[in-house]
Formats: sequence, C-alpha cells, structure tokens
Amino acid sequence: MKSIYLRNFVATATLVSVCFLIVACSFMAIARSYVITEYRSKMDDGAVEVARTASAIAQNDSLNSWVLSMSISSIGRATGNHVFITDTQGTVVCCADQAPRCEHLGETVSEDVLQQVLAGGYDELSDLDGMYKAQRYVSAVPIVAVGDGSVLGFAFVSSQVDNMLGGWTTFLSIALIISAGLFGAALLASLVFTKHMARPLDEMAAASRKFARGDFSVRVRQTEDPEDEMGALIDSFNKMADSLELAEKRRSEFIANISHELRTPMTTIAGFADGILDGTIPPEDEKKYLRSIRDETRRLSRLVRDMLGVSQTRARAADPSRRTVFDLTELILQTLLSFESRATQKNLDVDPQLPDNHIMVRADKDAITQVIYNLLDNAVKFASPGSCLILRLYKDDGKAYVSVKDFGESIPKEDLPFIFDRFHKSDRSRSLDKDGVGLGLYLVKEIINSHDEDIAVRSEGGMTEFVFTLTLAK
Repeated sequence: MKSIYLRNFVATATLVSVCFLIVACSFMAIARSYVITEYRSKMDDGAVEVARTASAIAQNDSLNSWVLSMSISSIGRATGNHVFITDTQGTVVCCADQAPRCEHLGETVSEDVLQQVLAGGYDELSDLDGMYKAQRYVSAVPIVAVGDGSVLGFAFVSSQVDNMLGGWTTFLSIALIISAGLFGAALLASLVFTKHMARPLDEMAAASRKFARGDFSVRVRQTEDPEDEMGALIDSFNKMADSLELAEKRRSEFIANISHELRTPMTTIAGFADGILDGTIPPEDEKKYLRSIRDETRRLSRLVRDMLGVSQTRARAADPSRRTVFDLTELILQTLLSFESRATQKNLDVDPQLPDNHIMVRADKDAITQVIYNLLDNAVKFASPGSCLILRLYKDDGKAYVSVKDFGESIPKEDLPFIFDRFHKSDRSRSLDKDGVGLGLYLVKEIINSHDEDIAVRSEGGMTEFVFTLTLAK
C-alpha cells in the first residue's frame, strides 16, 4: 500500500473498528447486567408479594390451601417465574405447579438456605441442593404472620436464566443489526473523507512532477479553509510555486542580461580589432577605435569585478565576527562628505536631518558604509538639478532608521517590485549604475538582509525614498 489515501483509510477504519468493538462489548455487558438486575429486582418484588398474599390467606386457612395454590399459580403464569411456599422446616407445602403434576411438593429446602432467608433475604443463582435440574435465579423471603409477626413459612420465586435473558437477546439482535449499519456508514464516510483529504496531496504530487519537468505554471486548487493545516499547506505550496516560477523567470533574465553584457563589449572589441587588422579602418582613425577597444575592455573588466565584488561583500556582511558597535550618526556624516562636490555640481540642497545625540548600532561598519554610499550615489545621480536631497536618521522601538530621499523622476510602479533584483537595469528604474550592470541596489539589499534587517522603497509624485533599519546596540 503505497498510497497515503489507502494508508489513511486503513488507519481510520482500524480505529473505527477498535472503538466500535470496545463500545459494543461495553454496551452489551452493561445492557446484560442491567437486564438481569432489573429482572431480579422484579423477582424480589414478586417474592414479597407472594409472602404478603400467603400471610393474608393464612389468617383463615393454612399454607397448603387450595386458594393459596391458585393464587401463586396465577402469579407464576403472569410473571413467567416458578413460585412455591415452604413451612418453617423448609418442606414445600404449596407450589405454582398444579397437583398432581407438581414434583416439588414434599421436597425440603436446606437449613442453610432458610437461615440466609431469615438473615436478610435470599437472592442467589442456585439449584437449591438439587431441587432444580439446572442453576436458576432464586429469590426468597419469610412469610410473617399479620398479628404477632411470627414466621409462618417461606416464599420462593425462581426463574431460568434463559427467561431472564430472552428480552436481552432480542434487543441484542436488533442492536447488532443497527450497529452493523452504522459501522458500514462510518466506514463509507471515512472512505469518502479520506479521499477528500488526500486529493490536495495527489494534486501536489502531480504538480511536483511537472515542476521537475520545468513546468512551473501549475497550481493546486484551494478548496480548503486557508486557516486550517491543509489549507495553509496548499497556500504555502502555491506560494512556493509562484516563487519557483519567478525564480525561473529571473534566471532566464539573468542569463539573457549577462549574455548581453558580455556579448556587447566582446563584439565591439572583435569588430574594431578586425577592422584595424584588415585595413578597413584607416590608419588615421586607429587611435580612436583603439580607445573604444580600451573602453569596452575596461567595461568588461568592471563587469567581472562587480560580480566578484558582490559575492565577496555579501560573504563579508554575513560574517557575525565582523560586526562591531559604532556611531551611525558619525558614519553618515563621513559618507555624506564624499558627495559634496557632486552635489555642488548639480546645485543640490542637501538636508541632513540627524539627531543631536549619538545613535549606536551593532553591524559590519564597512558593509553599512557601502549601503549608505550606494543609496546616496543613487540619489545624487537621479535627483533633478536644483532639487533637495534629504538624509534622515531616527530611532524607534529598538531600531535605527536611515532614510535617503531625493526629488526627480519617479520609479514606475511596474519596476518597483524588481528594483533590488540582480542585473535589473532600466533607464526608467533608476538602477544604481545606469551605465553599468545593475548590481548596486542588489548589493544594498543583500547586505541589509544579511544583517536580518529590512529595506523598503517608495516612489511617487517625483519623490523617491529608500529606508533601511539597523538594530540599536545594547
């Protein structure tokens, strides 16, 4: 049985069967005990009634009178029990069986039984020392005279075990039929429910096989409550599929971008070199094209250097041993000085909104310097000439917040979700290095994430703001 559906069904069916068996056995035992107890209680009541009747008749007649015999015969037929009366010595003097067919008249009940009756009544499973051929339930009480309360004799009521359990057997048969029907319905419901529960797992397995073949478009239908475990699993699976599909798309874009970035300078270099070698380019223009070859070679070198630099910086930023406590306010001021000349050239009004007191954080100082530098470089590059550049630092709820805001062309909404992606480069998306390969903001994101912090961007109405967090030092 490899199917989880079958395993779940077998487990559920086994559990239902065991529970049903336990409940059924307990119910039968309790029901049998209840029937016997109720029947014996009625037998005790019958014995008391026989003793009362005998006591009343004995006022004017004897215990072996015909009237008393007829009375106990009627009681015996009505209850289905056998009734007889003994004298004080235990000899049977009156029986519910009609004479001369009665075989019990003259027989004697043992002294031990009579003593038990006198001591508090008799209610046992017994054959009365061979009076009966098989064990019977027997109930007995003394017959007390109405006047002086003396013991006149003893009243015995007995019943066969089969008589007592006859009603219980009939009830048990009906109960078993109903229980079997309920058990079958429970198994059928378990079969349907287990199949329903296994359906999302079957769909996930089928989707996983398609993922293995490179098809990331398939999704599992969400028919469950998203708040329960299966619904949450389906939702997580679909989100994973979205991530895989997006990752595959990004991988394809990455390959296309890097191929383009490598192919363009190499094609230019090869074309200009061939032109110089085969004489297509005149000797007087060779220097100009050699300079182009040099520029393209340097651009290719920058691409390789930037890619290596991103990996190295990300690895260093993720190293906890490099993190120290430093003054974030001072670091921002030092980094801001590096952009004084560029801001002056664009006639930018730089507004550093920094607190008077020091804000101490624990992080990799060099990596955070790179983050601030990249964000300021991005802001200066894309700010409109004569506009304002705002650098703000504040703290809240154990976090330091750094905000870099500039005013210029907004980032289109469709580009915002991808602004931190590697090699995502567009004139409209304000990539850090518009003339480069689109690694600046990607590096910023990686450094901040390696510190378990957050960075966000918003751009609207000509205003663009980047905000990242750092944990305050304790």
